[in-house]
Amino acid sequence: MRQTPTFAGSKVTILHREDGNTEKLVRQLRLLGVEANVQWAPLSSGDLPDIVMVDADQGWDDLLPFDRQAPLRPVVALLGSEAPGRIAWALSQGAGAIIAKPVASSAVYPALVMALSIQQEREEAQDRIRHLEERSRLRPLVYAAVERLMVSHAIGEDQAYRTLRECAMRRRLPMEQIAAFIVAGAEPLPEAI
Repeated sequence: MRQTPTFAGSKVTILHREDGNTEKLVRQLRLLGVEANVQWAPLSSGDLPDIVMVDADQGWDDLLPFDRQAPLRPVVALLGSEAPGRIAWALSQGAGAIIAKPVASSAVYPALVMALSIQQEREEAQDRIRHLEERSRLRPLVYAAVERLMVSHAIGEDQAYRTLRECAMRRRLPMEQIAAFIVAGAEPLPEAI
């Protein structure tokens, strides 16, 4: 995260029984320009808020509708207990920040920033993983293109790879894409370097 975010116009669902803590949260969130909804029922996956705050002291596994490995929204745990099991539960739900109970008004904004930052990092990591998995899946195409260059130009593997890489750099395309063109016959074989 490059700059401190503003949350004005955001929607937050607080999964917690109404009490003094939720009143403080709603009041502080409204001061930040956030629309807050308090409910003590499982969150619907059809209409997710921008941020979720969840009671980690009394929460249960089906309270949040997303996969524990990849929460769809930033999650802030509300925690009054030091029980390791409750902390572990909050982490398993994807909590990127914790607000201790009783809630202090000054803890709300930093927790929102932390949860949003952690969520963005998770999403960027997932994107990188997907990209690398795709490139790994396409490696056989690169190898096939290198082999084709080796045979057609009677060159070694290193030189064929350099030729493919140079062609990709000149065309400003990924090597995997150029390799796919070469293997499919849609691209003339580049001259050996």
